[in-house]
Order: sequence, then structure tokens, then C-alpha cells
Amino acid sequence: MSESVYFSRRIDASLTEWKDSPLRKPLLLRGARQVGKSSAVRHLSEQFEYFVEVNFEIEKQALGVFEPDLYPDRICSDLESMYRIPITDGKTLLFLDEVQACPRAISALRFFYEKRPGLHVIAAGSLLEFALAELPSFGVGRIQSMYIFPFSFAEFLYATNEMMYKHLYNKADYEPLTPAIHNKVVEYFKTFMLIGGMPEVVRMWLNHGRSLLCHQIQADIIATYTDDFAKYKTRISPLVLRNTWQSVAEQAGCKFVYSAVQGGFDTAKVKEALELLQMAGLIIPVTHTSANGVPFGAQSNPKFRKFLPVDTGIMLHQLGLNIGEMLLLSDTDIVCKGGLAEVSAGLELLKNGNPRVREDLYYWLNLHKDRQAEIDYLLAVQGRMVPVEVKAGTRGSMQSLYYFLQLKDLPYGIRTSMEPFGEKERVHIVPLYALGAMRDRL
Repeated sequence: MSESVYFSRRIDASLTEWKDSPLRKPLLLRGARQVGKSSAVRHLSEQFEYFVEVNFEIEKQALGVFEPDLYPDRICSDLESMYRIPITDGKTLLFLDEVQACPRAISALRFFYEKRPGLHVIAAGSLLEFALAELPSFGVGRIQSMYIFPFSFAEFLYATNEMMYKHLYNKADYEPLTPAIHNKVVEYFKTFMLIGGMPEVVRMWLNHGRSLLCHQIQADIIATYTDDFAKYKTRISPLVLRNTWQSVAEQAGCKFVYSAVQGGFDTAKVKEALELLQMAGLIIPVTHTSANGVPFGAQSNPKFRKFLPVDTGIMLHQLGLNIGEMLLLSDTDIVCKGGLAEVSAGLELLKNGNPRVREDLYYWLNLHKDRQAEIDYLLAVQGRMVPVEVKAGTRGSMQSLYYFLQLKDLPYGIRTSMEPFGEKERVHIVPLYALGAMRDRL
């Protein structure tokens, strides 16, 4: 398989819809470093006659184009001269990459909407959220956003075995796969959890199937992220960021305990580090809610939070777990490592959501001392609440789930594990590998 082959992503359809929409606005593509933003835009560019890519981190001379003023016609004229490519409405895709390095280019997006609405413009950046936070206004109502994450299991399976993908995703609701197909998909999902969904790691695995090479790429990605921490040094010590990020991996699946972060940092510093790591897209909060109805955010309690690493492969690397050795473990032993089942479930729910919306994840914990009960995730489906309980193996009681269903008077809930599809009283059993696929059908 060629190193340059593009693997289809869920966001491709949304980008094409944006391209064809008469209500199109300049687009901000948002996500952590190395999750595939630039590759997705380059793939979209194949639908255009011309493509102009400006990378502000590499091409420093491009910064000067936005200095005199923010008039789109003048900017486009200068870029045409610089790149010797026509910038024509309806025919050219203009891509402003690593745009956080040029805040004036972000400010210019609103004027492209107002004065050159026919031109297709996309901006992306690895630390974009930091630049946006420092701009008093960047064109609310005049700019669209889309969010991209590492590969979902659906994307990984499609790239690995398109026929197996069709077996899974063409199935009717809750209809079990044959045992042979189920076991095979479990094996693919087991591999996916271990290598994670970072595009470069996925490409290496699909091209060479060597866990050591994947491990090396993960180490390089982690080094790139930690190098970024130095860019935050005016805000907070890189050591606080590194130790907090490491602690998120160590505490995955549990309520985050600030005092567990190595280094003896005060709570305020750790909280600040968590906020910055969220802005960088490296961690995702799962917030407690009292779950008295939808929307969950109105009843949330940020004092009780879990945090998910953005990628399971990166998390396992941080924990010092070897991919090759873990591939030899049983399915149950694997998903018990580092809260892997719960992290995988949360990421699958997020990756299979609407890319046009920044989605939040919620969980429920019984805060009364009369009874221990916890629901790992809560979904809002067509205005109703659906609880999701994650199990590491194929067995385990569902006391918390049944208690919650009774407490909130709900018709059904979801149990997700390594089991095949199934049904029990008021509970739909969904395999972990299908949780993302089933999200729109819950």
C-alpha cells in the first residue's frame, strides 16, 4: 500500500457539503496536532481546479501579506503573485494552514465572507484555540467550524477491510453478527485500541503491520506535543503540563484527582494545565451531571470530572505499555488496561458525532451515600436521555444501569462491552466495536 494513499474520513462528506452549500462561510477546521486536518483539506482540493496552500509556520513571508490591510481582493492578488496560482471564486480552494501563527489571517476570514463570499476558504491550525482565545472577536456568525479527531474505528476498519466494514455497518439494529465475523471484528477492534487512531500510526500499521514502528511514531508525536508545551511557558510551566497530561493517562476512567499529579503542584496550577491541554485538543473532559433531563450542561458539576486522552494509542504509550506484548493478551485483559474500555467508548461516541458541533461528554454518579452507582456516559437522543454503561469484559452485573433506569423512569439503556449484540430486559447490548456505528440508531 502506498505511503501517499488517502484513507477516507467521516469528515470528507461534511467538507463536500460545505463546498457545495450556497450558505457557505469561511471554514475553521479545528482539532489537535496530527489528527489529519491538512490531509483532509488536500483531499477536498481534488474537487477544485486550483489549490493554494499557505503554511504560516513554514512560509514566514506569507505573514506580510496580511499586514497592510485585510481586504480580500488585495490579499488574493498578493497570494496569486507569490504562488503563481489563480485565486478565482468557485474554482480555487484557499487553505490557510497553521493559521494560529498569523492572527491577522484569522481576523481576515470575516472579510472574506463579507467581500468574497464566492471564494472557498479554509483555515486550520494545531494550536488554533489559543489564537482564538486572544482575539476579542473573530467573526461570530461569519465563520463556520468543523471538528476533527483521530481515526474512529469505522474509519480504521474501512481502511483495513472494506468488506468487514460493510458486514458491520449494514447490519440491522441490534442484530448479532455471526460468531466468526464477530470474533474477527473484535480482533480488528483490539488492534485499533492498541495502536490508536493517529493517522500516521494507522498508515504505518496498514502499510507494514509492525508494532515497533508504530511505537516509534507515537513517541515522535508525544515529543511534538511536549515541544508545544514550551509555547505555553508564559502561561504555565511545561513541567506542570507534562505531569498533568501524564496523570490524565494514569487516571483515565476515574474522577480526576488533582493531588495525584506528580510534583506537588497546587490545585490552581493543575486546573490551569487541564484547561490548556483541553484547548490543545489533547484531553477531553467528561463532566458530572445530575441528569434530570436534557440538556445535561445546565445540571453539570465541573467539580466532578473525568478526562479522556484524545487517543488510546498515545495513552498506552504514556503508560509504558508495549503494543506487541498487549496484542498477545486476551480481549478482557486488554480492555482492563488503563480504563481502556471506558476511554474507547467515550472517544467512539465523540468521533461519530456531528463534526459541525463541539460536543461535550457527561456521566452520572450517585452523590448520595445510600448507594454506589455510576453511569459512564449519557447521550441525548432526539430529546431523550439514554444511559451507557461500559463493561471491560463480557460479564458483569448491571446494577447501576437498572438503578438509573428506575430512578429516572427511562425506557431503556445501553450496555457496551466485548459481547455480541443482544437484548436483556430494558437493555440493548452493543459491542464496543459498534458503539460509534450505532450512535445514530440508538
